[in-house]
Amino acid sequence: MSNEEVTDAELLVLGLVAEMPRHGYQLEQEIDARGMREWTPIGFSSIYFVLGKLESKRFVKAAKPAGTKSKKTYTITKSGQNALIQQARTALASVRPTHSSALLGMLHWPAFTKRMALDALRARRKSVQTEIERLENLRLDRQPLPDFVDAIFAFSLGQLRAEAQWTDDTLEYMKHKPWLT
Repeated sequence: MSNEEVTDAELLVLGLVAEMPRHGYQLEQEIDARGMREWTPIGFSSIYFVLGKLESKRFVKAAKPAGTKSKKTYTITKSGQNALIQQARTALASVRPTHSSALLGMLHWPAFTKRMALDALRARRKSVQTEIERLENLRLDRQPLPDFVDAIFAFSLGQLRAEAQWTDDTLEYMKHKPWLT
């Protein structure tokens, strides 16, 4: 087992390479096709950087067919497979705190006028609803989905619906509270 931690982006790429050997452009296409950027921020230009980090950790190895102009194809190593299983298991079993921008906005609530604060919450509610609709449409457009991918969409939508409820509750509560001066 590997004790070396990997970043979220590294775990994403490692998992895709574990499915089958791929080169960087194929990874980009797969990340895009599966909508994986919804859950892990990884840019096209950072894929090769991540592959380099995984290669230096000996979690993947690169091979370029001799005498061809083919791109390097990456395959997972045994230690990479062990790291993938260990890190994916930890990711699934544990909870990490999230740092929503809503928390920072609430922290600075006293800096607003009552109208500004309530308008900001209303705008957040609208943004959350727009995101729910976007994800629902994305989920629908990508059907049929493997069960585990559908569960990822359900998780994200559940979080957004909980945030929408929190926003509604907070807005209603704060509308009736005396304002700080």
